[in-house]
This record gives sequence, C-alpha cells and structure tokens, in this order.
Amino acid sequence: MKQLHKLPGLGQQQPIRTHSPTYTVTAARQHNSRSSAAASYLLREQRLLFVLVGAALASCFFLLQPYLSSSDRLLPTSDVPHRDLLPVSAASAGRRMPVGLRRPPLRIVVTGGAGFVGSHLVDKLLARGDSVIVIDNFFTGRKENVVHHFHNPRFELIRHDVVEPILLEVDQIYHLACPASPVHYKYNPIKTIKTNVMGTLNMLGLAKRIGARFLLTSTSEIYGDPLEHPQKETYWGNVNPIVHLGRVCLACLPTVSEVIVTLCLLHGQVRKSSHFQLRIARIFNTYGPRMCIDDGRVVSNFVAQALRRQPLTVYGDGKQTRSFQYVSDLVDGLVALMESEHIGPFNLGNPGEFTMLELAEVVKETIDSTAAIEFKPNTADDPHMRKPDITKAKELLNWEPKISLREGLPRMVTNFRQRILDAQS
Repeated sequence: MKQLHKLPGLGQQQPIRTHSPTYTVTAARQHNSRSSAAASYLLREQRLLFVLVGAALASCFFLLQPYLSSSDRLLPTSDVPHRDLLPVSAASAGRRMPVGLRRPPLRIVVTGGAGFVGSHLVDKLLARGDSVIVIDNFFTGRKENVVHHFHNPRFELIRHDVVEPILLEVDQIYHLACPASPVHYKYNPIKTIKTNVMGTLNMLGLAKRIGARFLLTSTSEIYGDPLEHPQKETYWGNVNPIVHLGRVCLACLPTVSEVIVTLCLLHGQVRKSSHFQLRIARIFNTYGPRMCIDDGRVVSNFVAQALRRQPLTVYGDGKQTRSFQYVSDLVDGLVALMESEHIGPFNLGNPGEFTMLELAEVVKETIDSTAAIEFKPNTADDPHMRKPDITKAKELLNWEPKISLREGLPRMVTNFRQRILDAQS
C-alpha cells in the first residue's frame, strides 16, 4: 500500500534549517590546541622570561641613552673636565666607545672662516663631525676657500662684520677675524683697529652670554724687534708704536685684545660664568694653499714672483730671520689649545729659522733655479729676527709642528700655480 506524501501548499511556511554544530566545535578545538601549543612553547625552557628580560633591557637603553650622552654637561666645569672638549683620541682611549657614550658633535663659530687659516680650520672641524658656522665679511676672505662645503648640511656661511654684534647659540668660538697681511692691514688702519677692538669685544660678549669656550688668535708681531731670542710667551716685546702705523695696527691691537681679556679676568667678569673659558694663541709666520697671492707676505711674494718669472724681491741685506710653519700644523695647534684646560698665551710656530736669502734659495730650488734676486731698501722697524720658543706648547698641549719648509712649500706652489694660470686664462 503506497504511502501518500502531502506536498506543502504555497501558503504553508517552510521549516528553517539550522547548520550542524559539528564544524564550529572542531574549529574551536583547533584554536584552543594552537593557543596551548604557543603557551607551552613560551613556558618551556624559560623562553618567556628571556623575552621579558630582553624587552626590559632594550627599554632601559633607549630611556637612559640621552642622559648617558649628556651627563658630563650637567656637571660644572670647575669640578670635572668637560669631556665634550677633550681630544677625540683622549675620549676614545684607544678603544671604540658605545654609541651612547661618544662625544656629541659641537656647534662651532669661526670668525674669518673664509680666510687663509680659517678655511683650513673649518676643513678640520667638519671632518671630525662638528657643525661649523663661518662669519666673514670677505674683506680678505674668499668664498672659493669654503665653496666645497656648500653641500654639507653641517656648514653655514654668514656674511657679517664682527664690528657689529651678532647673536648665535654655539659651544666654541674661534676668533680669527682680522686683516693679517701688510697690504690689507695698511689699506684701512682705522678699520683694522675697529676690527681688533670692537670685533673682539663683541665676540667676547657673545661667548660670555652663551657660555661658549673662546679662542683668541693674537700674533707674534707683538714681540716687535725682539731683544730676546727665541721669544717666550713671557717676553714683553720691543715695539715702536709711533714710527710705523701699519705695524702698529698689526702688533699693538692684538695686544689690546689680550688686555681686554685680561681686564675681564681681573674684574672677575669671566669667572662669574663657570662655562665661559678663554684660550689665547700667538701665531707666527704661516704659509700654505689659499694664501692671498699678492698680500705682501714674504713666502707668497717669493712664490708668486718665481711662478711669474719675476725677480725675487729681498728687502735690506736679506739676513733678517723668520720662522715658517705650514698651515695644517697651525690648525692642529689651535684645536689642541681649544680642547686643552690651559688659557695661554701659547706660541704656535715652527722654530726652524731661515734668513730671507735662505728662503729665496729654497723657493728657487722648488720652482725655478734660474730666478734672479733683486734687493730693495728695507722697511721701517722690520724685525731683525723672529723665532718662537714652543716649549710651553710641547709640554702642555703635546703639540709641535711636523711639516718642514721643504716639504710644505711644494704643496703651496701647486695651489699658487693653478690659481695664477686660472687668472691668466
């Protein structure tokens, strides 16, 4: 007997089908199994403990790193030496330092930084990782001396005369701004005086205001026509302040700058600021690339004349003596003085002594052995001899020149030859 199935009508509702819970339960069991496996993996062999310890150590390093790198700056300079100002070799002590303990880069101003000596100093400071601001009015400086740094983000160039005040935030100030060659300091003696006095006072005021270490570059011309040979830093000098106005501008005014600094020390104005520290250098004759070709200084005169096939001009009998240091030696001395704990003054020069005739012979050997020598009357108050005693710099700064005249002169000749050829083309 057949069983008849009644088909549902159109109006009759269909029963709602529900999915079987079998799939849901299986997925949950698989998820719980995976979680249990991960937990057991972390707990096995104390892996979780190592993860937590590693995270804690990493957090401590990143939290404490700024304090480790700047802890020395929080201490007064009168209690401990300022590690930021120590030489890189002393700071590293022959081993590589951790990232957080390396000397942080300094922000440094170099007045006259587009000049002969200043541009070489800028090269050294940038090469060691510092940021440098050059202030120059381009009276004697040249943009060509620093143009190779224009792409460097740590280099800034400001066209400014130090006779006018300027506000900056820096760690160190190298004050080199002043005409140094006879042609330039005689061109406008009043301007030279203002640069020495007003410029030095303005930069001293800036250093005191911001707590920057300040290095003043004086000159060996303060010794005049010396009665002591070689000249020590304690020698008072033998300068005629009346006869030769041009030499007065060069010789007496750096002395005035040192008197200004001395007065600041005597009145206690400097010592009230524990962060302001002073350094004084006395620079002797320096030569090298980037010197002004026709600046009236004896080395540049001889080299330029020999390259142009002109007679070498010797004033007087040529027996007066000078000492000549290569510019890189001077730059090393300035940096060593700035980073030391000694005020100075320090003689920075090469004690190798040459007569003008001997210098002319060295130039002839280097450039043109057939060059002639022409004698002319000597200038007024020209010193008969000049030689630095650098014992103090050797003992306290561990500095002495390394490059001899015969080694450094060819480097200068290469630079002068290219510049003279470029000017003629």
